[in-house]
Amino acid sequence: MVNFDIDEATAGETARAVTEGKISALEACDAAIARIEARDGSVHAVVVRDFERARAAAQAFDAAGDRRASPLAGVPITVKESHDVAGLPTTWGFAQFASLPVTADSVAVARLKAAGAIVLGKTNVPVALGDWQAANPVYGRTLHPHDPSRTPGGSSGGAAAALATRMVPLELGSDIGGSIRVPAHLCGVFGHKPTYGLVPMQGHAFPTTDGAEFDLAVLGPMARCAADLALALDIVAGPLPGSAYRLALPPPRHASLAEHRVLVLDAHPVAGTDAAVREPIAALAEALAAAGARVLRHHDALPDLTRAHADYRDMLLTILSRGTPNATPVDAHAWMSLKDAQARLARRWQRLFDDIDVVLTPPFGVTAFAHDDRPDWADRRLVIDGAETPYGVQMAWPGLATFPGLPATAAPLGLSRAGLPTGVQIIGDLFADRTTIAFAGLLEQAGLATVPRPPR
Repeated sequence: MVNFDIDEATAGETARAVTEGKISALEACDAAIARIEARDGSVHAVVVRDFERARAAAQAFDAAGDRRASPLAGVPITVKESHDVAGLPTTWGFAQFASLPVTADSVAVARLKAAGAIVLGKTNVPVALGDWQAANPVYGRTLHPHDPSRTPGGSSGGAAAALATRMVPLELGSDIGGSIRVPAHLCGVFGHKPTYGLVPMQGHAFPTTDGAEFDLAVLGPMARCAADLALALDIVAGPLPGSAYRLALPPPRHASLAEHRVLVLDAHPVAGTDAAVREPIAALAEALAAAGARVLRHHDALPDLTRAHADYRDMLLTILSRGTPNATPVDAHAWMSLKDAQARLARRWQRLFDDIDVVLTPPFGVTAFAHDDRPDWADRRLVIDGAETPYGVQMAWPGLATFPGLPATAAPLGLSRAGLPTGVQIIGDLFADRTTIAFAGLLEQAGLATVPRPPR
């Protein structure tokens, strides 16, 4: 490994350096701690710090010579605050949960640790993970790495900010309404929302609850390169121990951009999209066509996006009301009708993917926007092409993949004319997670997907 830079290395590069003895796990850990201490003051992303135990874990890893070839050998990471880590608080932004004991790691965190990762702490979230911002009464507000007057997104906003500032190479997020893809887009990093059910949710639940997993919700990796998404997904995905099933994801559909059949959607009947987001996607479409890919702007098999959004919104709001005091119970038959609509939609998307390999869309309709603490989303506005538009309807873009349970990878497309990161959402067929991640990697290799560096 030539000219290894411990501060710029990806997760995969760090693991190889540790495995080959170029650095120790403790050196990688200490370097990440130093980066957090030097850089986090300007963004406030790593809100729970566990440095002493992390150094002890790194020292133990170095002492266990037979574990040096682990996939994430000695890689320092942080995880979203909503993931259980034994001995650390899991509050979801609620002060009343700060003292609740957490005695076990979530399944996903445990798998990352077993693969050699060293958990340095947790990153910030909005209250109840319910916003595209990252601020709460327990930990305060996370700021955007490129402009402190703006939000890094949410609900995995602290995770995206920690990656964008290169404090850590890998993060673990969650997503039900774009919570991985929106902050990845706003901060200019990579993120992957897996196929629904691919990664066990055990240990990622609203505090004090313990029961059925949420419909729509998934856990997934965030990183500064596509290869690290694939590396981490292989570690955290798969059934719980004791299951009669095993995971066998299909390989990527193609090995080059030229082989891909691509549908590009930059307009939605429900949600507007600003030129700062549309223009880079249009440029990407032109570059793909020039590379030999088959690029379409319309396909007859595309589902009714207006109807799909309405059904997704109804299901999501029902799910989010769980545990809310005085919530109105949903009629069981109305819920089953939503499940029927979801199943029909998934089949319609599968017909589309018989003829298309990936669908490219905006992850969100705008670039990073100003902090807005108004509790009622109806009072909030986003500016699209100079005009104020409703805030909540932007759920339509991430909902394209969320409601039918499809995998979706967010890839960064550099900076807008205003100097803010922007990205693209790459949607694939059910269980085609390796296809969407690999496509992001091909964009990266071609210089079409780049992680911008924040100003210093």
